[in-house]
Amino acid sequence: MNRVNRLLDELCPDGVEYKLLAELEKDHILELGRGKVISKKTIISNPGNYPVYSSSAVGEGLMGTYNQYMFDEVLLSWSVDGGGRFFYRDKHKFSLTNVSGWLRVLRDDVLNTRYLYYVIDNLWLRKKYDYVNKAHPSVIRNDYLIPLPPLPIQREIVQVLDNFTELTAELTAELTARQKQYEYYRDNLLNFDDEVKWKSLGDIAIDTYSGGTPKANNPNYYGGDIPWLRTQEVLFNEIYDTEMRITEEAMENSSAKWVPVNCVIIAISGATAGRSAINKIPLTTNQHCFCIDVNPEMALYRYVFHWVGNKYETIKSLGQGARGDLNGHIIKNFKIPLPPLSEQERIVSILDKFDALVNDISIGLPAEIEARQKQYEYYREKLLTFKELDKKEA
Repeated sequence: MNRVNRLLDELCPDGVEYKLLAELEKDHILELGRGKVISKKTIISNPGNYPVYSSSAVGEGLMGTYNQYMFDEVLLSWSVDGGGRFFYRDKHKFSLTNVSGWLRVLRDDVLNTRYLYYVIDNLWLRKKYDYVNKAHPSVIRNDYLIPLPPLPIQREIVQVLDNFTELTAELTAELTARQKQYEYYRDNLLNFDDEVKWKSLGDIAIDTYSGGTPKANNPNYYGGDIPWLRTQEVLFNEIYDTEMRITEEAMENSSAKWVPVNCVIIAISGATAGRSAINKIPLTTNQHCFCIDVNPEMALYRYVFHWVGNKYETIKSLGQGARGDLNGHIIKNFKIPLPPLSEQERIVSILDKFDALVNDISIGLPAEIEARQKQYEYYREKLLTFKELDKKEA
């Protein structure tokens, strides 16, 4: 950071020139274009190893691979339809579909491609593109104003931000390895033979609860003090608060009911079906949550939580109908092995430590990754904010 400031003072004390992408294209410093139509049928009919990237705002936008390629160079691409997010493409053989744009730097003596990626990615956070306001080249040409410090400053900024990116990637890779280790131990610890007695989830419940949804068009039902849980918040986690709250009047006029703390909650609706959580506060839920108040004389609720989490795919596969919905009958009849409580406690102790290490954002690797990400975002904003050169002085 200090070196960047020294270079700014030395090379551009009066400020930095800014230009729109359209101006940079007119000056032949860069050019923009669109990919071509590549259907899934074409990819399947022409198997190969060259990536095809399509429109996406997450991941890498990989659509598939086939036996042709359009590019073999460093490019920026972006998702025309998928939110306008930019991607830095290292030199390799790849193609882009027609819902992706591409940007090629023509004058690397003026503009560093990696620097441009960081600038545009930072600016993108303030943009609003969607499936109506699409990020066509004709739109973004006049939407992105790019600061153009001298090349040595661009390179220095890239080096600083790359260091943050590489560190985060290393931590993420380590977290992935820990997650696999956690899954390995969980699978082994929860693998039992026939000597252990098995019961259904209904057998080990003191009580079970479902919920309800107050009428959405009644303003008297929402914005109260009662936590109301929806299935999108059920994410193999502990619930300490809910995104929405309802009123006493809403409870009186719907099927929503209080659920005591430390119940194992299983989502039973469509895409969320099979996901589980534990409520650490008394709350209410919608009808798509099925809650089990576990009998502590038979099972530890955290043992049950780990078990149903481990069996997520199996539970999900029991879904019925076009949406794959579950129901209370299916959940209550799902079997669980019941070793002695002392053994359950040992298993929970081990799995809780692993779970915290790989999932708890307040400790361990998740916390470190989040801290590094915030640090990266802070320095990115600082490094990519320049005093603008007065046009009269340019």
